[in-house]
Amino acid sequence: MTLLAQDDFVPVYGAGPLLLIAVAAVALLLVLIMVLRLHAFVALILVSLLTALVAGIPAADAVPALLDGFGSTLASVALLVGLGAMIGKLLEVTGGAQVLADGLVGRFGEKRAPLALGIASLLFGFPIFFDAGFVVFLPIIFSVARQFGGSVLTYALPSAGAFAVMHAFVPPHPGPVGAAGILGADIGLVLVVGLVIGLPTWYLASYLFGLWAGRRTVLPVPALLDDEPTAAGGTTMTRQRTAPRFSTVLILLLLPLVLILLNTGLNTLATAGVVDGDTTTVGALRLFGQTPVALLITVLVAMVVLGRERFSRAETEKIVNSSLGPVCAIILITGAGGAFGGVLRTSGIGDALADSLGAIGLPVIVAAFLVATALRVAQGSATVALTTTAGLIAPVVAAEGLSSLDVALVVIAIAAGSTVLSHVNDSGFWLVGRFLEMDVKTTLRTWTVMETLIGVVGFAIAFVASLVL
Repeated sequence: MTLLAQDDFVPVYGAGPLLLIAVAAVALLLVLIMVLRLHAFVALILVSLLTALVAGIPAADAVPALLDGFGSTLASVALLVGLGAMIGKLLEVTGGAQVLADGLVGRFGEKRAPLALGIASLLFGFPIFFDAGFVVFLPIIFSVARQFGGSVLTYALPSAGAFAVMHAFVPPHPGPVGAAGILGADIGLVLVVGLVIGLPTWYLASYLFGLWAGRRTVLPVPALLDDEPTAAGGTTMTRQRTAPRFSTVLILLLLPLVLILLNTGLNTLATAGVVDGDTTTVGALRLFGQTPVALLITVLVAMVVLGRERFSRAETEKIVNSSLGPVCAIILITGAGGAFGGVLRTSGIGDALADSLGAIGLPVIVAAFLVATALRVAQGSATVALTTTAGLIAPVVAAEGLSSLDVALVVIAIAAGSTVLSHVNDSGFWLVGRFLEMDVKTTLRTWTVMETLIGVVGFAIAFVASLVL
């Protein structure tokens, strides 16, 4: 099947009708997901196909246009998300989260226990998804809260906010990886920018807010999770097997970050002419720092270091394999968002949107944040909001001729918009509320406010950076 290039199709409608088609497509997508409860993956593929046909793309070329966006997005998403999930699962089942939290709490002391839990969550949140990471950390949070006293929110919100920030802003999580792939951003640079913006965002919007919320709303420690974290199959790993050392966990979490940052630094030095990027040594180091290769190296090291004394080879293979099932749906949804973006680009809708934003004078980074916010509030899924917004904004980014740094900042702006106002249509809202035994009103006053602060603060930093840098 021959894929249709964007330049091969001449739009049959003007800017006005194309924009109306885009609005109708987004509205139909929301109806399918929110009202008819159709799975987001199926809804995105169906809307992409209908949009292609309504926009005038010939029937024979509609599927190739869809596959172009789907395949190019999966090429960047599937490897990173899959490898990241493997690292997170290996650390989870060996008790690495408990070791990391205990080590940091012991070093920071009682008064800074919430800060220690937050930092541990930031580190553990690099390879593991929000919901999985938060559930693994809950028994640790409850244990620390019982030990030192006070509202459970004082300890839970900094940790939950850390997982939320890492999940939204930092590769290899599917949101920023998918948006980066659709917008053509450099993954390594997105990781650096995500960390630089995400860390102060977490401190201001999650840690400080968590301390404030804990003083205002005193919640007892729930009794529903009194046991230690368990592995797949219900075996308590920290009781049955020797847990890894704190230094081992820390090195494994920092290894991919160091490799990726090395590659980004060498790219910068080569561009500036400080080093010769064509030498064999520099080329090898840059290869090791490519995000997929860095994560692959970390997976191999983790399998040897964590599995050698704790699991047989067959058990290690089962653990790694079990990490892939939960991420498949997210990978497919992200790819479907890329398919929607591919159709928008091919049909000319993206160019029409770019021209309209140019006429309004709205900066692309602001438009990206507002569109992502609207989609997030409307249908709840951060992944759908992020990938759909990236597809809509991609032609605008291309038309603007933005620098690599500016494109990375747009990715973070979209991620920030897809974070705000988590409410009753978001699974994370119910996950946090139920595990902390909060009613809806209290969850809105705490979790929803914190998520909104994370989105607003993250966007504000990204916007200021786009003006200054």
